[in-house]
This record gives sequence, structure tokens and C-alpha cells, in this order.
Amino acid sequence: MTSIIDVSVRSSSSTGSAPAVRYSVALGLVISLFFVWGLTYGLLDVLNKHFQQTLSVSRMQSALLQTCYFGAYFLVAVPSGIYVNRHGYKRGILLGLVLFAVGALLFVPATTLGRFGPFLFALFILASGAACLETAANPYVTMLGSADGGPARLNLAQAFTGLGSFAGPIIGGLFFFRHGASFDSNAGSVRLTYVVIAVVVLLLAVGIWRTALPEIDNGELKQEHGHPRASLLRQRRFVLSVFAQFFYFSAQVGIAAFFINYATEHWAGLQVHTAAFMLSAGMISFTVGRFLSTAFMRTFNPATVLSIYAVVCLALCLVVVAGLQTVSVVALIGIFFFESIMFPTIFALGMKDLGPLTKRAASFQVMALFGGAVAPLAMGAIADRVSIASAYLIPVFCFIVVLAFAIASRRTVSVSA
Repeated sequence: MTSIIDVSVRSSSSTGSAPAVRYSVALGLVISLFFVWGLTYGLLDVLNKHFQQTLSVSRMQSALLQTCYFGAYFLVAVPSGIYVNRHGYKRGILLGLVLFAVGALLFVPATTLGRFGPFLFALFILASGAACLETAANPYVTMLGSADGGPARLNLAQAFTGLGSFAGPIIGGLFFFRHGASFDSNAGSVRLTYVVIAVVVLLLAVGIWRTALPEIDNGELKQEHGHPRASLLRQRRFVLSVFAQFFYFSAQVGIAAFFINYATEHWAGLQVHTAAFMLSAGMISFTVGRFLSTAFMRTFNPATVLSIYAVVCLALCLVVVAGLQTVSVVALIGIFFFESIMFPTIFALGMKDLGPLTKRAASFQVMALFGGAVAPLAMGAIADRVSIASAYLIPVFCFIVVLAFAIASRRTVSVSA
């Protein structure tokens, strides 16, 4: 069985004499990034309901939070990929951390102004940093060891995104609703939360800046145009993975964005702050799913695991659409566990065997997260005009697309960790 983390590699530097650095050290540092952006993603879903209450925006308007956040992925991913191609993974990560911190600090003037627009702008800048981080960190993790272990390593790293997403709703539930529905009374808690995030991110940037990380030799990219399969458009599995990623992330973001709305409408007497804690329970289920699934992928073909999980998500999502009291809320929480492996598994399957095309391909995979900007708007419109339960028909369709990709991948690739 191949180890998830492999032997050491010599860090590249201008002198060529930097000391050897173990993959495990680099992997540990990069994994910390996954926790940070998971935390802000978990807070994003709580902000939806928070602004509905404090700024009196509709569900469709509150979904603009997700639109700005994941719209940044669409606009920034490819430029980030070009930057990483030219300057390497470490500089790409540092650029992402700086943008991330600036976006978090912009919550200070946004809470002072007390208008929805400045929050959208702050989230756009923060998400631009997150997009840059994901463009660099996701493919970097798949390369820190054996090629076959890429899906398992990325699932392990993404499990820490789940831990951050679990912590986010707890923080939001404890502080964002503590003084009722008044914006002014809760603004200080929102402001302090994002200032702390900015400080942590900047400290992390300093730590990474001062650490020698192994770098994939960018010189290999000079051969890209001579590569026999140079065009990404000719990589069928990669192209299908980008489509699958778009629809999967549409489902993931839409499901979480309206979780609190759905839970309070389908669980008698449930308070908003309690629903936020239930969202956190869903996120911990998501995290547990990633850790357990990392173990599964050391034994089973990742495409097979992805197929099974997609079928279960479809079944649970249909229960959610049925709108049953209490039962459907439990089913909604269950989806988090089975959707947990989808992003990293689709990513790793799509990136396998791309060689010198890997960095460019990563930017398109991250750009596909734009689905997170589209689905909440569509679901918010359906929820405002029909019902919140009917809005979950959109994730049903998305999981069908993921299932189709998983089945196609089983036929074309066999991956063992």
C-alpha cells in the first residue's frame, strides 16, 4: 500500500543549496490554510440569516453573499493560476493570504456603515484571496507524495476545511444572534470575529514566508506546448470533472446557504440560533465523512466511492424536497456526510496524469466553484416564490450530474491510494 505522504524533496531556491524539506512539513502548513477558508465559509451561511434579520433583506438578496463570494472564484481563479504558473506555489499562497486578510479587515468599515453593499465588497475581496489559495493549495497537496495517493491526501486536507466549516456556525450562533435582530447590537461581534481572522491569517502568512517549502520545478512548464496532449480541452476526464465540480459545488453551497431557513420551517419551535448549531452539526458530519472516506480510499477505487455517495445524496435530497416535519431536517443533515468527499475526489480524478498541465488545470477546477454563486440565487428565487423545500430540487439535479461523472470515471481510471 502506498503511503499518503512520501519521502523528502529538496526545496528549490535561487542558490540551489537549500536544505531538504520533508513533504510532511509542507503538507502540515498547507493543511492549516484549508481550516481558515473553511471557517469563513461556515460563517458565510450564518451571515445569510443574520442579514435577513438585521438588514431586512429577502432570501434571494441574502444569496448575493454567496454570489459575491463564489463569483470571485470565477473571476480570480484563472489569473491566480497564471500567477502560480509564473511564480510558484509558495508565492501564490502568500498572495492569497494577504488578499484574504484585507477582505476580513474590510468588515470593520462595513459594520460601521451598516449597509449590505460594503459587506458584499468585503466578501468579494476575501474570496479573491480564498480563490488564489485554492488554486495553489489544492494541486500542491496532490503533488506532495505519490501520484496515486493524490485523492486520499486531498480528502485529508479538505477534511480540515470541514473542521473550519463546523466552527463557523458555532461562532455565528453564539455571537451573531446574541442580541436579537438589531444590526447595531450585533455589529461589534461580527467586526471582532473578522478582525481576529485577519490577524490569524497574517500570522500564518509570516510563518509560511519564513519556511522553505518544496516547490515543483516550474521549468517543466516550458515543455507544455510540446506536450503530446497539451490542450486541456482534449483531456476528456478533466473537462467532465470541471462540469461535475460546477454542479457539485452548486449543490453544496445551496444546501448550506438555506439550511437555517429550511430547519426553522420544518422543525416545530426551532429557534434561529439552535438551527445555526444544527448547521454546525451538519458540518461536523461533513468533516467526519472526509476523514473516514480518506481511509476508504486507501482500499477502494475513489470513483466507486463517489458513485455510492452520490446515490445516497440523491435519496436524502428527495426526502428534503418532500418537506416532512423533522424527518426532512435530519435527512438534510445526513447529506453533509455523503457530499463530503465530492469536491476533493472530483478534483483529484480530473487532475490525474495531466503532468505539466496541472497548474493551469487547477485554475479551471477552482473557477468551477462559480456554481456556488449561481445556485443560491436560483434557490432563493424558488424559495421566495414557491417554497424552501421546492428549492432543493436544484441540488437533486446537481447530484445526478455528479453521479454521471463518477460512473464515467470508473470506466476510464483506476486509482488506488
